[in-house]
Amino acid sequence: MSVTAGKLAASVLVLSGIAAGAGVWYTQEYLYYDALPPITELAAVDASGAPMTLAVRDFEGIDGTSSPIRWRGCMTVDPAEAGRLAPFAGATPLNPPNWFDCFDPGRLTDDLAAGRATARLVQPEIRPDVDRVIAVYPDGRAFGWQQINDKTPERGVMD
Repeated sequence: MSVTAGKLAASVLVLSGIAAGAGVWYTQEYLYYDALPPITELAAVDASGAPMTLAVRDFEGIDGTSSPIRWRGCMTVDPAEAGRLAPFAGATPLNPPNWFDCFDPGRLTDDLAAGRATARLVQPEIRPDVDRVIAVYPDGRAFGWQQINDKTPERGVMD
């Protein structure tokens, strides 16, 4: 069987597509995320706006420098202490990479909607237009993420 120019070109295109797809998958799953070291507290703001420290245990977290919304955390907190944080309406847990398996955004979304967990604002404007939010369960399990807020007014084409 001979290799014709058409077969060679088709093979190059297919292999290039596979390589590009693998590269995009790798960057989204691994390259832009780093595991965080364990921590014992989060800087927070209570419901009145006063600074506070939220004690955490069993922290597992990830973050990335390429985006302000890549931070995710799984932890245990004192539910009473977390109750000092302001409730957060419109909480939308964001998808982590597949290898960060302690964080399940689908389950968190369902549990927040059903009232099995409560969303709390840990820190507003942790970055410009980004809030840090946690979902807290009655047993103290908590899952955190950073979410873009809607505090910036809509801008039209003709500012």
